[in-house]
Amino acid sequence: MQNQFDLAVIGAGAAGMMCAAVAGQRGRKVVLIDHATKLAEKIRISGGGRCNFTNLHAGPQNYLSANPHFCRSALSRYTSQDFLALVKRYRIAYHEKHKGQLFCDHSAEQIIDMLKAECEAGKVAWRMPCTVEAVGKDGEMFRLDTSAGQIHAAHVVIATGGLSIPKIGATDFAFRIAKQFGLKLIDPRPGLVPLTFDANAWEPFVPLSGMALEVDIETGQKKSRMQFREDLLFTHRGLSGPAVLQISSYWDSGTPIAVNLVPETDIAETLIQGKGTLKKTIGNLLPQWLPSRLAEGMLALNGIRPDARLADMPDKQLRKLGESVNRWALAPNGSEGYRKAEVTRGGVDTRELSQQSMMANKVPGLHFIGEAVDVTGWLGGYNFQWAWASGVAAGLSV
Repeated sequence: MQNQFDLAVIGAGAAGMMCAAVAGQRGRKVVLIDHATKLAEKIRISGGGRCNFTNLHAGPQNYLSANPHFCRSALSRYTSQDFLALVKRYRIAYHEKHKGQLFCDHSAEQIIDMLKAECEAGKVAWRMPCTVEAVGKDGEMFRLDTSAGQIHAAHVVIATGGLSIPKIGATDFAFRIAKQFGLKLIDPRPGLVPLTFDANAWEPFVPLSGMALEVDIETGQKKSRMQFREDLLFTHRGLSGPAVLQISSYWDSGTPIAVNLVPETDIAETLIQGKGTLKKTIGNLLPQWLPSRLAEGMLALNGIRPDARLADMPDKQLRKLGESVNRWALAPNGSEGYRKAEVTRGGVDTRELSQQSMMANKVPGLHFIGEAVDVTGWLGGYNFQWAWASGVAAGLSV
């Protein structure tokens, strides 16, 4: 009976540890399996090492999915306030940084230690490092062939995440198991990821690398249109920063994005109205609203000499300049891919799962949680909240 369990959780990250702890504390016999030598590396590196562990405003509207209402049940049953109560119980000091984002004051290690302690309270057995070579079914029980021997369990929870950041151990394990048991996938792709541009087209902006400013950014049309106001960061290969990470999850290859570099000011109207009173050159005026190097770049983009006097410039030319500042249209040629993506979009199709238990409708006892599932949160603690909520949902159902 030593290797027979009520529940085997594969993947000891945020969702997996949460699920194992909840089930264990309900008296279930649980084993937690992970192939890594270092526990919960994604938690450790998140939020610059301080772990943006939830968002006070997390709700279904902050998540993308082909089945957008699926996440509603788990998120309503385990909220950010529930996780915050756990953080407070462990006396972990935290702060709100921006737009409801909560971070540890000290270190992400505190969240890992808290989850480990919760697993210990549930008498969870560990197998780590331990690889799962095969998952099969013997009658009502699942059989796991692992590097630590065979394990039998009535329920199996797949919490191995998606494909993002392979250097810390990300694999396609969850997707392979889903396919093996006949479950559909929504095509995985990188999410919350920097966007890149054609090298020749981007060359004029390479000197701006490292520059950041707050912008409005949008993509999509009509019902699919999405907009964020966040900080934009110029890089050698394209654009990054919270603004671009947010919009990348909504961006489709071949479609443009639009950036308003000065969200609070209509540049064209301001310049046109100022023609009679402002005696300056355009090269002296534009840096009132933009960093000077970026202002130079936008003038060059529009073929305008910096020493041109505002009073001498035609309205049509000022409108074109204003449009390029307030609605800079850009066509990314791709992204930095999974190596720099914070999450994986897509995954196990939620129409295959119960929203109450995260269990596969056609495979009793097999559950998928966290990033493996086609539920992707915005940047800012939302993906951790989905990990906690989906882990609790599965842990309570076993």
